[in-house]
Amino acid sequence: MVSLVQTRLMPAIVIAALIVVLPAFFPSAYYYRIGVLVFIFALAVVGLNLLMGFAGQVSLGHAGFLGIGAYSVAIGPVHFGVPSWLCLFGGAALSGVVAFIVGRPILKLKGHYLAVATLGLGLLLAIVLTNEARWTGGPDGMSVPRLVLFGWSARGATTWYWIAGATFIVAFVLALNLMDSPTGRALRAIHDSEIAARVLGIDVARKKVVIFVISAMYASVAGSFLALFNGYVTPDAAGFLRSIELVAMVVLGGMGSIVGSLVGAVVLVVLPQALTVFHDYEQVLLGLIVMVFMIFLRRGIVPSLAAAFAGRRK
Repeated sequence: MVSLVQTRLMPAIVIAALIVVLPAFFPSAYYYRIGVLVFIFALAVVGLNLLMGFAGQVSLGHAGFLGIGAYSVAIGPVHFGVPSWLCLFGGAALSGVVAFIVGRPILKLKGHYLAVATLGLGLLLAIVLTNEARWTGGPDGMSVPRLVLFGWSARGATTWYWIAGATFIVAFVLALNLMDSPTGRALRAIHDSEIAARVLGIDVARKKVVIFVISAMYASVAGSFLALFNGYVTPDAAGFLRSIELVAMVVLGGMGSIVGSLVGAVVLVVLPQALTVFHDYEQVLLGLIVMVFMIFLRRGIVPSLAAAFAGRRK
């Protein structure tokens, strides 16, 4: 039993070790910033991967929940004087409520109908954040107060590196445990065949709503961290392009792979920074590299490499 738990948690242990060791090789604070962005987006992608990779439900508007989390830590302290740390939890709860309310009618749809419905949800949330200028600052956005806890203020990329890294590890372990639970097995059954899952006595509608709520809360926490780290937030945080970026990270890293969520985030956060030396050809090269990945690693980077390694061992 102990060895089984150790095997299951081994990826989390390895990632935690990397988080601790990597700063020794950072030549400047800029690399801490890149690390923070990787962990923040990986947090959102883990939640989305639970929904898409395990439950088989497409979401093209998931950045809307990221926007709710981001604006929660901005609106709460600025307009109501609520501490940022409390607004972080409040934003996650609000995202969960919104996901629960819209989840039942939306998740009855399938295929491209579901994709369009989630896209509409994301666009609606982005429009609200843009038009409610009195509260959100409109298209120009608004400043976000620093995270303060018991007199201690979170400032600087180095501090946020450890906060984001530790939070990601916790979220990573929770996701692993969820997938090994009865709920996780039910979600995999739903992914394979909803009809067969119903025959087995699984409440398909309820399970899909539950994972939608969990996924939304993951995105909300990531959005709060992103806003607190940058000190500023605009409606772009909930925009359509951000949603597509999250989906691309899921697919690139590997659907149904929790480790793949981190790998996808690393690729799409680090690559654009590495390609800036090519100036005008940066976007072209980024697109070509992603295309090459998807042509030769069709199941995503992590599942494809794992299958290739297993094949060689045999």
